[in-house]
Amino acid sequence: MVRLSKVTIKDVARRAGVSPSTVSRVIADHPRISPNTKERVRLVMAELGYYPNAIARSLVNQTSSSIGVIRSRLTQGDFANPFFPAVIQGISSIAHRYGLHLVLSTSSSFTQEDEECLNLLRQRRVDGVILLASHRQDQLIPRLTEEGYPFVLIGRHEGPEAINWVNNDNVADAKAAVEYLLGKGHRRIACLDGDPRYVVSADRLRGYELALAEEGLPWDQRLVEHSEFSVDGGYQATLRLLEKGGQFTAIFAVDDLIAIGAMRALQERGFTVGEDVAVVGFNNTILGAYVQPALTSVHVPIYELGQIAVQMLTAQIYGSGTFPDQQMLQAELVVRSSA
Repeated sequence: MVRLSKVTIKDVARRAGVSPSTVSRVIADHPRISPNTKERVRLVMAELGYYPNAIARSLVNQTSSSIGVIRSRLTQGDFANPFFPAVIQGISSIAHRYGLHLVLSTSSSFTQEDEECLNLLRQRRVDGVILLASHRQDQLIPRLTEEGYPFVLIGRHEGPEAINWVNNDNVADAKAAVEYLLGKGHRRIACLDGDPRYVVSADRLRGYELALAEEGLPWDQRLVEHSEFSVDGGYQATLRLLEKGGQFTAIFAVDDLIAIGAMRALQERGFTVGEDVAVVGFNNTILGAYVQPALTSVHVPIYELGQIAVQMLTAQIYGSGTFPDQQMLQAELVVRSSA
């Protein structure tokens, strides 16, 4: 976490045993400053919580004082999903303390979004980007890596590139959620997965599969449906489940909005959620606590994902602190009355 104390460049210089002008040169990554001195000064900056004003820094480095936020290449309506406001709030909270502006990129297709992201960087409109998700066979991440642009992924990348990312373990977290349902005696558990093009959907489906396999339960395609990440998507997917005739006593949904849509479909068909059919969601967004019955869901620290992504990105771009290249955050199941 970024510290709020108002540390000055003189404080950093005093602690590091150098002059304030040397600290300024370290911030500017001046080639005449030795690597050892740069490392010492940067460690002190991280220790004291000192982050140089980006606007002042931009005058020296000719940077934009801006970072790009590239949304997860879903439909335009997906900003209704509470995940996005929460993660952007986390990003904004740290970017503001650094004096950085955010540039939000939205496009209607993968290709357009990839080109828009690269154009932002090539035209120096942003100094680096945060990707809010990755998709399978992603073409943007290899291009960013090849061209050497600073970026951080919130999520997991399937490719061979060694990149900076922050994530929760979606396979293990989904597996734990399904194991909870198994522990409650459910043996016919349906899965409402997301768009299969996205790594997060594949990972959460994999967790579902592993939990069933370890319990010795057979795979039943009639119990799996894919959905848009929306209430209507979950509603329609649940209707398809019911039409296929596969009997189930529980639903694991890979997103809270999907789960809420499933609950609505079940209730319209006369099922009592939490009694006839248990429902578990994912992300523990604010909506889940207010639906009836309240939704059991996997709590993901979404706000913190955004905060850490900015810290990792600024460490790459400006040398502002020392952060691991990858961080895995802990999630936990929040049990309510839906399951």
